[in-house]
Amino acid sequence: MDGPEINSTPDTEPSKPPVLIPVMAEDVERRQRKVVLSWIAAALALALVIWFVYRRSIDPLHAQESYDAGVRLIQATRYEEAILNFDRTIELKPDFADAYRLRGKAYMAETKPDAAIPDFTKIAQMRPADPDPLVERGFAYLDKKDYANAIADADRALALNARVGRAYNLRATALRATGDLQKALADFTRAVELEPNLDNYFQRASTYQMLNQHKLAVADFDQAVGFAPDQPHAYFARAQSRAATGDLAGAKRDIEVARKMEGW
Repeated sequence: MDGPEINSTPDTEPSKPPVLIPVMAEDVERRQRKVVLSWIAAALALALVIWFVYRRSIDPLHAQESYDAGVRLIQATRYEEAILNFDRTIELKPDFADAYRLRGKAYMAETKPDAAIPDFTKIAQMRPADPDPLVERGFAYLDKKDYANAIADADRALALNARVGRAYNLRATALRATGDLQKALADFTRAVELEPNLDNYFQRASTYQMLNQHKLAVADFDQAVGFAPDQPHAYFARAQSRAATGDLAGAKRDIEVARKMEGW
């Protein structure tokens, strides 16, 4: 009896060996370079974060140092150098309001009102309740003979605080330049009431002169001389009004004193 038939053919063919792709040395090096570059990129990113955090921590210190140097330079009347320091302050700390204020003042000292106006505008935006930057900007407009904007800034400042003497002085000076002497006189009088200083008395006296009210002018020039007895311009101005009132001897004395001060 025949035995069971043995199928000598296997159910499946034996699997073929995988095809091996040779790895070249250049491939290994390329992979290694990618890994190294990835680590370098990560390290650089971390270094940049650390550097940024560090700069953010020290910038306010450097900004204060630049600001303090600018203050000293303004006090020494070295305005161009002061401006450079305030530039650096603002670069490091863009919200440093006092740096804008003093840079604007330095520009005004350099007779550059067009450069000063943006700085005062910036402070006015940063400190909307403060009338001072409006007054400062108004004087910059006054320096440009832009009387309409000077008056507008004085009005804005007085709307914020009706007791700012410099705002009245600003508006009065602009009004006088436009020929409105009576309104100018009223504003100078208010300025004198609020801030009885040399400039307010002198400016009101000059306005009295323009109105041919020389006795009142002499009285105000007396006050101005009292504030600055070593300044010749008040003596020269008072001499004119004294002469206009018939006080020729007093006018002569004022001129002699003023000339002596100027080294004549």
